[in-house]
Amino acid sequence: MFTRNTTPLTLCLTGVGWLALASILGLAMLVGLVRSTPVAPWVRTLHVHAVLVGGVTQIVLGGLLLLISSPRSDDRRESASHPLTFWAMNGGVIGMLVGFWLHHSTVIGIAGLVVMAAYGSVVSTLGIRIHDGWKTSFIQPWSYVLALGGLLSGVICGEVAAMGLLSESYGYLRLAHIHLVLLGFVVLALLGLMHQILPTVWNRPFLNPRMMQAAMTVIPIGVTLLIGGFLRSSILTEMAAGALLFTGMVLLIINLFRTWFSSDHHGSAASDHLLVGTFFLTVTVLLGVALAANHVSSPPALAYGRLHLIAYTHMTFIGFILSAIMGILSHLIPIVLATTRSTSVKKREPYLDQLNRIMDRGRTIQISTLGFGTMGLGILAALTWNVPLTSPSVRIAMWSCFGLLLTSIILFSVKLTTVFAKKPEALATPHSSADELKLTA
Repeated sequence: MFTRNTTPLTLCLTGVGWLALASILGLAMLVGLVRSTPVAPWVRTLHVHAVLVGGVTQIVLGGLLLLISSPRSDDRRESASHPLTFWAMNGGVIGMLVGFWLHHSTVIGIAGLVVMAAYGSVVSTLGIRIHDGWKTSFIQPWSYVLALGGLLSGVICGEVAAMGLLSESYGYLRLAHIHLVLLGFVVLALLGLMHQILPTVWNRPFLNPRMMQAAMTVIPIGVTLLIGGFLRSSILTEMAAGALLFTGMVLLIINLFRTWFSSDHHGSAASDHLLVGTFFLTVTVLLGVALAANHVSSPPALAYGRLHLIAYTHMTFIGFILSAIMGILSHLIPIVLATTRSTSVKKREPYLDQLNRIMDRGRTIQISTLGFGTMGLGILAALTWNVPLTSPSVRIAMWSCFGLLLTSIILFSVKLTTVFAKKPEALATPHSSADELKLTA
């Protein structure tokens, strides 16, 4: 699978593997923090880069390759397999993690160059497709161009910081690296994918295209302004950017829910995850504005420690990013498997329906455990304002979050395994059975 045919789906599945491993490490780090046995800083660095570089970025790039297809369907010059990109991306991630473990900046820098080359290969392919489709659409190319530009800019900043080329500006490079990749690429790309997937899931276009166009224009502007505010250390700029982002998210949510209520769709794992992720992104924007206002007040109205920062950032990491990824994969993987595994049009549709039913099994449990586990992190952090970290209530909240989040991750992993194990040959439809009986007779 990995040597002969490394398709975009392979990138997505490998990214899921990175996410699962890094998520277990993150849960263990949370337990250690609450039990007053925090891990070393390099372990946190391993967790962050395994999640973002090996997991999230690889899944998003694979999803973009699957969705942004070439408009020249008869053009066979572009291969569907990307083996060099796959091995460069994952080999570079492993090299980076080894470099962080050994505290060796040269190893980190060389591995980062390998990852940058892999990203550049994918971005160049996507850039050609976006350029070819620019005349037919404005919003999606505009959003995707900014997202891919944010990825390359963020990776370059990280590489310069790792190599120690501008040591006097290390703090600014680190801020730019984190926020360009996370906000400039991941958030914008996921919103673009959501904008493209949901009308297909609901089987109808958005009710108000102009409102959606306004939302998908305001949000990238707000993200750009927010990154500038972080780099300039301007809290007022950050608050203004937060207001723009919140305005764009409100427009987006109104259009999403109006379209959903007007459709005949009764819900699925894909649409439910994407809607819940949108809710958490909106909540995170509001919390960000509140945190900025808290810093402006002197003295700050609320004390803010490491656990509060973890709770706030993971409202975005888990509540939005992980939920959106689960929704996107719940939609894409059955379609890709049905298209590639079944050459018979008669069998393809029932096979796709069966795969979708598998992905929708237990979706209420999967989505609710992920959502309540994410909100539980906020409750856990809020408890420390009133009770000590060693109190039973904090321990109960911590283990509850651990169990809820792990339940959602395991359930999603089991469903992915079941979907890939289900072969179209095992599907018996009335039409195929009748044909077989005629042939036998």
